[in-house]
Amino acid sequence: MLSRRRFAQAVVAATAGATVASCSAQPAAAPVATGGTTSFGPIKQIDAGELSIGYAEAGPAGGPVVVLLHGWPYDIHSYVDVTPRLVAAGYRVIVPFLRGYGPTRFLSKDTFRNGQQSAIAADIVALLDALKIEKAVFGGFDWGARTAVIIAALWPERCKALVSVSGYLVTNRETNKQPLSPAAELGWWYQYYFATERGILGYTKNRHDFNKLIWKIASPKWTFDDATYGRSAACFDNPDHVAIVIHNYRWRLSLADGDPKLDALEAKLAQGPAVSVPTITIGSDFDGPNTDGKAYRSKFSGKYEHRVLTGIGHNVPQEAPAEFAKAVLDVDRF
Repeated sequence: MLSRRRFAQAVVAATAGATVASCSAQPAAAPVATGGTTSFGPIKQIDAGELSIGYAEAGPAGGPVVVLLHGWPYDIHSYVDVTPRLVAAGYRVIVPFLRGYGPTRFLSKDTFRNGQQSAIAADIVALLDALKIEKAVFGGFDWGARTAVIIAALWPERCKALVSVSGYLVTNRETNKQPLSPAAELGWWYQYYFATERGILGYTKNRHDFNKLIWKIASPKWTFDDATYGRSAACFDNPDHVAIVIHNYRWRLSLADGDPKLDALEAKLAQGPAVSVPTITIGSDFDGPNTDGKAYRSKFSGKYEHRVLTGIGHNVPQEAPAEFAKAVLDVDRF
């Protein structure tokens, strides 16, 4: 297992000299149409916890709040066509860049670049505090779904309702030590790649093409164009992106340590806490045998519904924005 110091040294060495760019941080505006494609307006920035978080905001300041969380390797533009639908229904929509993405930055150069699940969830709770939001509806997929589920499970007083693509994604590292079938293991090839020093170097050098390949593999029926991908790819040039991604996947496989101050939260998550808030889960083609949601149904103890979207890949909100937005509106009426 890599200690935090050794992990940090490995990433710093591998990423030294890498080109760094970022999405700009400016005052916010609602999504606007540009050249036939939809984009967010200028981005807001706020200090929250360990971070200065960049986020898009749209809708009435006094409206009920929806927080939408992206995954890897995606960014806030997964929700660029969901957001105006929610704004039209009167919601205030907050879409933050996770740590390691876009304009989100660590406030201190000395902070551990930690990608473990509870750290990302704590970031979003800190964002709620900074924005003085007591409670919100949460929606997410991939890392974002995991984060939203964790908040719903550990801080239910902050979560009014939940939409989670692929259901209950909380990581149990002991369970993760057990092998899957060869066919299932093949699907997680990138996690093993990231476990190597070659993987750090490869992801640092080739992250643009690497992540575009992941988009194609995860959503084989989604015919996105270069402009759509490029809009999100710019946000992978965050100076901490490689460190966060590599640590996230190494931590899941127990190959890197987490932050001891989060041990109590991780101990709770290891128990597989149930989610009591109203929830809609969404299964898509990406989920394979778990598309029907039966594998995680018992983890949701409140009012619950599962929906299946056929012909849709992993990036559900961007591939099926109308259906995702409807799920958010519906779950808030449960």
